[in-house]
Amino acid sequence: MTESTKQNQDGQEPEEARENDATGTPEAETAEAESGAAEEREAAAPKSPEQEAADLKDRLLRAVAETENVRRRAEREREETAKYAVTGFARDLLNVADNLRRALQNLSPEVRAKDEAVNTLADGVELTERELLRVFDKYGIRVLDPQPGEKFDHNFHQAMFEVPNADQAPGTIVTVMQVGYALKDRLLRPAMVGVAKAAPGGEPEQKVDTTV
Repeated sequence: MTESTKQNQDGQEPEEARENDATGTPEAETAEAESGAAEEREAAAPKSPEQEAADLKDRLLRAVAETENVRRRAEREREETAKYAVTGFARDLLNVADNLRRALQNLSPEVRAKDEAVNTLADGVELTERELLRVFDKYGIRVLDPQPGEKFDHNFHQAMFEVPNADQAPGTIVTVMQVGYALKDRLLRPAMVGVAKAAPGGEPEQKVDTTV
């Protein structure tokens, strides 16, 4: 297109060109600034009493909800602390309970029947063990002493070995090597057990999860 076709007969540019050239001029920038200022004035305009009351109510409800959440969280933390405060102390006493149990297991009924002094000592050990277990029970500590034939539970038992056993179902406990303990619903120490597995040529072996 030639230069002559860009202009009209009066030597002026077309209307569309003049509008495009007006974009970005100081006048346009001033108009945009005035429009933005008008929006800010509208936003900063005084609110009606009803709007103010609604805003205050909303802020109050949010503050109350947040305070309640903080209170509940703190309450749960206090309960957890109180519930498991004796965890460390209880674990330290497990060895004491184990030693008392071993002492009694090593004193056979025959030995106790033959020696009155040994029998008296064993009675004292039994009394001490019962008292210790009573204190355990008072604070929510329970003994995990599974019986042969009981199903293995990886939440409370630790499988030390598996043994082929045709008399018991695979995945059940055959023997208890060491009892375990739990503080309420928290495991202090798993019971260490031997677990039955399918005898060769028997039913398909059931996989036992030995993780704790």
